[in-house]
Amino acid sequence: MLLCGVMACGWAADRAPATAARSSTIAPPPPVAGVVLPDTESFSLAGPHGRTYPIWVALPARYAEHPNQRYPVLYVTDALYSFPLVRSLRNLVGQKGVNIEDFILVGLPPQEGLTSLQSRSRDYTPTVPNLSDPDNYGVPEYGDAATYRDFLADTVLPQIDTRYRTDSSRRAFAGHSYGGLFGAFVLLTRPAMFHTYILSSPSLWYDDHVIRKFEEAYARDHRVLAANVLLSVGSYETVKPGPRYFRHNDLLRDNNEFARRLRTRGYQGLKVSTSVVQGEDHFTVYPAVLTRALLATFPGTGPYVSG
Repeated sequence: MLLCGVMACGWAADRAPATAARSSTIAPPPPVAGVVLPDTESFSLAGPHGRTYPIWVALPARYAEHPNQRYPVLYVTDALYSFPLVRSLRNLVGQKGVNIEDFILVGLPPQEGLTSLQSRSRDYTPTVPNLSDPDNYGVPEYGDAATYRDFLADTVLPQIDTRYRTDSSRRAFAGHSYGGLFGAFVLLTRPAMFHTYILSSPSLWYDDHVIRKFEEAYARDHRVLAANVLLSVGSYETVKPGPRYFRHNDLLRDNNEFARRLRTRGYQGLKVSTSVVQGEDHFTVYPAVLTRALLATFPGTGPYVSG
């Protein structure tokens, strides 16, 4: 028994170094690669105040096959969510241009080094509000939409038109919530930036409905507002009892009031359409809004194909 014990110990001692040697030569697993969507590109542009922004571009699948064709462009805010969503809608619902015309998609992600909440709260809001309401305001910096608007107009849009075969007369914008508020602000301050404004559940309540002051200022000096405005909201985006409804901000009422203001002015060249998407709330409505808006904004060659 002692001999067996010694032999056993010796066997263990003899084999241990070999085991260690084998483990030391096992290569570590390769790094996990990120998912890259086909027909997409990314580059960065320097903005004001030392800020840098990534720009994402999704080209039509047949872009290279038609070197003489120019395409309309859709710019989307909150690109971390909206960019893959719109790209998928364009490719699936679009059916290679039959249902939806092929277009170049440009995503606008947050500033490098900031979270989406930090970047969008500052860049998409036009004024600095009273920050005492914790239900509406959660980060310290707001009110720099004019700077971000000018960065888009003077840097991003020209870069896209230089790098790609765009039809600059057919630029469209899509934004949801604060992104929709930003779109309304651009519409009333530099409307020629885009031909179509897809405003989904815009946060028109922001800063005590300050967007009204921008509309009043625009109306004092202008009779022309050449734009196509698509205003949409979910049926649950109003104040009622229930978990899917809002407690304070009545986006359904605000959307109707904003559309009424624009129509009452009688702006030349302005087209306003409104829709209430039944059964949808603030988190669920955007995919439905985008699908309908893309079909209306970029109609395909048809006839429509489904399934």
